[in-house]
Amino acid sequence: MQQLSFPTYEFRFKNSKNKIHIFDEVRKKFILLQPEEWVRQHVVKFLRIQKNYPISLINVEKELTVNGLKKRYDVVVYNPDGSIELVVECKAPKIPITQDTFDQLARYNSALQGNFLMVTNGLQHYYCKMDYEKEMYVFLKEIPPYML
Repeated sequence: MQQLSFPTYEFRFKNSKNKIHIFDEVRKKFILLQPEEWVRQHVVKFLRIQKNYPISLINVEKELTVNGLKKRYDVVVYNPDGSIELVVECKAPKIPITQDTFDQLARYNSALQGNFLMVTNGLQHYYCKMDYEKEMYVFLKEIPPYML
């Protein structure tokens, strides 16, 4: 798989039916390794190791309903009170981050109401803080680390 602009992490892999799978420590199972999954697994490690978010507060690939349509978010980080701290949209490295990507994340967040947003294709990362009063997001250099 392609080198991403994250620190180097260790992953568990297995080969099944001539396809490589990567172990997802959130879902606690092996997942077929595809480019977007490679990015998603790096995001989980980044949140755990660099930002100190407990794995118990991280959720991956769950269904949500947006405007009556069933969608799946990539990564959500909860606060201990059950509110959502961070919503992450992952794309494969070859997919450029465009306004459409931000619009997709904004639609998901309209249902989720996260405090922070992250968009990444593994090569470029964008971070935002939601300002619900002004109905906009403010770009940040990075997302804050987990604070008890």
